[in-house]
Amino acid sequence: MRRRELIFLLGGAMTRTRALRAEQNAMPVIGYLSFFSPGPNVPLAAFRQGLGEAGFVEGQNVRIEYRWAEGRYDRLPELAADLVGRKVDVIATSGGPPSALAAKIATSTIPIVFTGGGDVVAAGLVASFNRPGGNVTGVSLMGAELPAKRLELLAELVPQAGVVALLVNPKNSNTEPQDVQKAARIKGLQLQIVKAGAEGEFETAFTSLGAWHAGALVVSADPLFNNRREEIVALAARHRVPAIYEWREFAAAGGLISYGPSLTGMVRQAGAYVGRILAGAKPADLPVQQPAKFELVVNLNTAKALDLTVPQSILARADEVIE
Repeated sequence: MRRRELIFLLGGAMTRTRALRAEQNAMPVIGYLSFFSPGPNVPLAAFRQGLGEAGFVEGQNVRIEYRWAEGRYDRLPELAADLVGRKVDVIATSGGPPSALAAKIATSTIPIVFTGGGDVVAAGLVASFNRPGGNVTGVSLMGAELPAKRLELLAELVPQAGVVALLVNPKNSNTEPQDVQKAARIKGLQLQIVKAGAEGEFETAFTSLGAWHAGALVVSADPLFNNRREEIVALAARHRVPAIYEWREFAAAGGLISYGPSLTGMVRQAGAYVGRILAGAKPADLPVQQPAKFELVVNLNTAKALDLTVPQSILARADEVIE
């Protein structure tokens, strides 16, 4: 190959590389900050679906920078600061108020869209659901009646249980057992609080169920519990304790029963909000959304393993029965 031809080819390649870099730099960038580890705990396909509803496709006209705290709250501030330093156009968070608060502390100008439960007004994320104000909005589960509803379902499923345990994370200030305690009193049940907030504490918590003669377990909604979903489901199976959870994903992983909002639906709603912001909407003008769908899921395989007969009254109401 002649020297002139080689220079021409190299010059063309460099031009195409510069054009590609310029195109990439021109794309809006989403910072995705998650309390969880990469994997099935975060339904990213639903997030991308929501983005697609607004006309954005990852890799085509938008880029996403992912940051995973891998179940460690202490990592969130550093990861949030890193995304802000990279000058992303919007930050999407998953894992409830802790992830969103870390992002809000890191920036007061970059739009933030959160997904999760907890009292986002009391946490200081937004001024109100209808008028969030500031740079934060999202999809929030505010259902004080849901923990009590789970207890009622569990009492219906395991009527012989006189003592029901409630698993809580002592490090989560959003845990509110009062509603569950009230529901337990109405049902004539004794409620025993058991705690787990770090690796190694889950085994101890489940072992204590025997000492309390707990016949069933309500697992509180908590990002840490969702991140350790498989471990909790396995412990419930090993200790042969009927347990109810918030997300469908627990029942799909082998949990007995779940009742709560659709996690994939909430994440899709958040993705759609991120897309609207990229298209020009302001977070302050986007009301905090509520989940659009709630699901009751029963795993009959697990019920059989526990020698439980699921009442027809529950099966008739179930959105999904896993066999």
